Amino acid sequence: MNKTIDHKIDHVVNWLKEQVNISGTKGILVGLSGGIDSSVVANLLKRAFPEESLGVILPCKSNDKDKADAEAVALAAGIRYVEVELTDTHDILLKGIQSAVDGLSTTNHQLTDANLRARLRMSTLYGIANNMGYLVAGTDNAAELLTGYFTKYGDGGVDILPLAHLTKREVFEWAEYLGVPKSVINRAPSAGLWEGQTDEDEMGVTYDAIDNYIEGKPVTDEEKIIIERMNTRTEHKRSMPPAPPAF
Repeated sequence: MNKTIDHKIDHVVNWLKEQVNISGTKGILVGLSGGIDSSVVANLLKRAFPEESLGVILPCKSNDKDKADAEAVALAAGIRYVEVELTDTHDILLKGIQSAVDGLSTTNHQLTDANLRARLRMSTLYGIANNMGYLVAGTDNAAELLTGYFTKYGDGGVDILPLAHLTKREVFEWAEYLGVPKSVINRAPSAGLWEGQTDEDEMGVTYDAIDNYIEGKPVTDEEKIIIERMNTRTEHKRSMPPAPPAF
């Protein structure tokens, strides 16, 4: 049955309420990156829990625009927010890792740096959530889950995934409907893991192509190869860690 955006949003909002009730928690928080996915989630949380929802801004060697957009999202949604600056913490930990392994390889340095940022953010979100008795909401959509485009135990380390069944284009539609600031809607999707990084450049395929693949629409042979290769390589991110057979 084809449902309107309003009905779909109500469906997810009611589901969020159920998850908090089932878990025996008080509310839900989300990391606000200034990107479109976290912006949509923030609006959903505010609708589900007007008094028990929270946005958390976590700068870590971040572009000032990321913080400005995150604040604009919080203000537009009317959701409370706090900020925890992680740059110094990241520097200390990265230097400790470099010292322990006698320096990082040139090949792996950028990925180590980027994933460490995502995992520091995850730990911070859980530190706040544990203290407040909240769940941690993730921001990954159907395209990112299919391709494994998230950091294992980083932005993939969450309690619930409200956008799991939305393609990226649907996320944009919901953002428009929910009144997400234009500065967020019009920016290129980015995980904010390093200066100038964009999702599509890193993946080597567009979100439109991934969405088309999900919806069973035509994609080029090259796009199909890239998408399916990413899906196969990241299967471990969508599964529990392997264990030997029982004795």
